[in-house]
Amino acid sequence: MPENPDPPATNGANNNPGNGQTKGAPGGNGKRKRLLLMLGLAFAVMGAAYATYWWFIGQFYETTEDAYVAGNMVNVTPQITATVTSIEADETDLVRQGQALVKLDDADTSIALEHAKANLADTVRQVRQMFERQGQLRANLALRQADVARAQEDLARRQALIGQHAVSEEELQHARTALSVARAARGVAEHELAAASAIVSGTDVEHHPLVLEAESKLRAAYLQWERRVIVAPVSGYVARRSVQIGQRVMPGTPLMTIVPLDQLWVEANLKEDQFAGVRLGQPVSMTADLYGGSITFHGKVLGVGAGTGSAFSLLPPQNASGNWIKIVQRVPVRIALDPHELADHPLRIGLSMKVAIDTHDRNGVTLARQPVSRVQYRTDVYAPQTASVDAMINDIVGTNAAEHGNHADKH
Repeated sequence: MPENPDPPATNGANNNPGNGQTKGAPGGNGKRKRLLLMLGLAFAVMGAAYATYWWFIGQFYETTEDAYVAGNMVNVTPQITATVTSIEADETDLVRQGQALVKLDDADTSIALEHAKANLADTVRQVRQMFERQGQLRANLALRQADVARAQEDLARRQALIGQHAVSEEELQHARTALSVARAARGVAEHELAAASAIVSGTDVEHHPLVLEAESKLRAAYLQWERRVIVAPVSGYVARRSVQIGQRVMPGTPLMTIVPLDQLWVEANLKEDQFAGVRLGQPVSMTADLYGGSITFHGKVLGVGAGTGSAFSLLPPQNASGNWIKIVQRVPVRIALDPHELADHPLRIGLSMKVAIDTHDRNGVTLARQPVSRVQYRTDVYAPQTASVDAMINDIVGTNAAEHGNHADKH
């Protein structure tokens, strides 16, 4: 057999315990340990920083992105039944309180107004007749009293002559009958005068109940006529216009909506476990997606809802079943906005907001302890304008009662 060849030379890296790989292992482990130590220290520092932040600041703020802008949406509705003839404002238009929005056909209300005016004039004249009839009946009573006196004298003369046989028993009986008839006629006249006096006693033409009733009917007709023009109850922007020309509308029919953008607030829906430190009056900072984080709105907590959102939903949940799953509920919190900030950066109803409530001061209350004592919102555009109709009434009454006044002055 041939001799075994020399064994191949081995790599010195495998035989030399001092090569780079074997020597480098401890060095690599040291770097790794230092890196892990640095990372651990960094996480520890960040954890400590966050714990410090949470302890001194973070735990006193309740934040949520489930918040939206809310506001009043004032419905415009007619107060009479009529046909639309004119639309004075459209979607997105700015309108002022009292400005005309819709005009209705006034044919029916104009006729009713004229009828009420004629009815008042006729009533005044009828009341004048009542006063005149009282004088007539008073004169008739005086006439009947004179008849009674004359009948008494005739009877007395015949009774004096009956003993002398100057008159017959038949004439004496006729005299007695005439006196009875005269007394009966006087009684009728007295009752007629009393009845007429009961109608007009203690008053005059201008203040007679029938005249006052006719005046109230005229005011009602005038009010109906005035309502042919539908005005804006508040200042704001028109939205959801549904009225059309020629549409027959009835009282309560929604025509359009006015949104006063200066009367907005934010409704933030907080989880159940976020209410522990929330109190009325606490400051709130907010940002809107509309403006981004560059604009911060400030406000305060106005109130907390009386129930969760699900409790007031159209179909409240029924949990009395075996397949029950706990769902964290949310309660709405009403937050006021700074009016100056709102004027500088207008918002819209329904916009999303990010809310942070500062709960450092927890001395307040969660629910109001006193009932509200002031008017929240009001409008006076529906108050009847009585100056014009009062002047109209005075003119009608004065014209139709003038002759009675002159007659009274003469007496």
